[in-house]
Amino acid sequence: MSSSDRSQSVDVIRSYEIRTYGCQMNVHDSERLSGLLEDAGYVRAPEGADGDADVVVFNTCAVRENADNKLYGNLGRLAPMKTKRPGMQIAVGGCLAQKDRATIVKKAPWVDVVFGTHNIGKLPVLLERARVQEEAQVEIAESLEAFPSTLPTRRESAYAAWVSISVGCNNTCTFCIVPALRGKEKDRRPGDILAEIEALVGEGVSEITLLGQNVNAYGSDIGDREAFSKLLRACGAIEGLERVRFTSPHPRDFTDDVIAAMAETPNVMPQLHMPLQSGSDTVLKAMRRSYRQERFLGIIEKVRAAIPHAAISTDIIVGFPGETEEDFEQTMHTVREARFANAFTFQYSKRPGTPAATMDGQIPKEVVQARYERLVALQEEISWNENKKQVGRVIDVMVAEGEGRKDGATHRLSGRAPDNRLVHFTKPDEDVRPGDVVTVEITYAAPHHLLAEGAPHGVRRTRAGDAWQKRNEAPQDTSAGVMLGLPTIGVPAPMEPSALGCGG
Repeated sequence: MSSSDRSQSVDVIRSYEIRTYGCQMNVHDSERLSGLLEDAGYVRAPEGADGDADVVVFNTCAVRENADNKLYGNLGRLAPMKTKRPGMQIAVGGCLAQKDRATIVKKAPWVDVVFGTHNIGKLPVLLERARVQEEAQVEIAESLEAFPSTLPTRRESAYAAWVSISVGCNNTCTFCIVPALRGKEKDRRPGDILAEIEALVGEGVSEITLLGQNVNAYGSDIGDREAFSKLLRACGAIEGLERVRFTSPHPRDFTDDVIAAMAETPNVMPQLHMPLQSGSDTVLKAMRRSYRQERFLGIIEKVRAAIPHAAISTDIIVGFPGETEEDFEQTMHTVREARFANAFTFQYSKRPGTPAATMDGQIPKEVVQARYERLVALQEEISWNENKKQVGRVIDVMVAEGEGRKDGATHRLSGRAPDNRLVHFTKPDEDVRPGDVVTVEITYAAPHHLLAEGAPHGVRRTRAGDAWQKRNEAPQDTSAGVMLGLPTIGVPAPMEPSALGCGG
């Protein structure tokens, strides 16, 4: 790059917008993309920019059947905006870019950069190269170039953070394309993970969520079958780290030492997300899920014996190819036995490139819909009954940011209980910030949230709340990026059905 080019890239402040689709891995990757761009001198466009930015990045997901149609529709809406804005650039990354590298620029020639899941660190370089050479840059690495946690990261909040412990997956589930796009599992060294967590806690973070495509398989790449339980116990020794969560495990790899570590490590929260997918042994075999109903229910029983107040959630797919009414009834039976606190339920849809997409026995839409509605009704009833058991309990709620849409009208605040249930509670007389902890008594239960309508029992101002306040009081610097090296502080978004990635 010439000196004049370099001067132009430094002197001109350019804005960016990132649109994220899919799982938690994509959400966390977008935090890294933001960090990379800000480190390169870009500034974040205001909320609701809707394409009115100098650089628009799509971080895509390939899980849904119509993911490509949605991408090209969004790209099409940006084409006239780009025509009117000389110098505007569009980049496409993520799983769909990894999968459809050869067709994106062909179908949308106004795209400037296409990059894959393994080389997100190249985005600023590719944008600059596309600008200088005035032609699209397509660069897809076939394997991981560097563990992405070494990249600069712009975290979304100040009191909780995602921490990746591995990338990729060694499973071959017939409904999931993610292993083909994210590659084989690669584990981070335990010391690197703990160093990142300690750095986050030093910045004020009090809750972390360990993240991996199959989080409890951690250790398979480094030759230690008990590495995940050891990691959980090591998190318990980090002073100032109040809450530890993880997602998503796989029943095949969920071992007794992990249950023991959860039960015996005080800051590991009494919460478990354990994807079921189907309660039918026949369907599980067709899915290439290596456990069966009895094994799954056995795990749930062991967890509840060790952690009586654990809230257990799951993912379920309805209408997988070949699913009979008897198979579906086995799923209903498993749900009744497991009594999940909540379940993310999905109607099966074809994922292009997966074995299931071409299987015989595709179920008619109306049959899938009817089964789905029956399952949702059953789970709603169970969730409500399980939540009613919380009435009268006194719990510590970590105040959250943006989780209570009606908080202003109801004069309430919202937050998460240790078991991750959403709690709306009466606003205390004293000032509290996201990251602070409020002790409340549960007075009412709905299927998807709890209410604490009386005056709070107590408020504990925390270092996490201090960090949130410091971030929000700091003047916005529009002239430079954010950081180098290890990620700074952040928050995992609330787990919604669309955020559960390949599990769904």
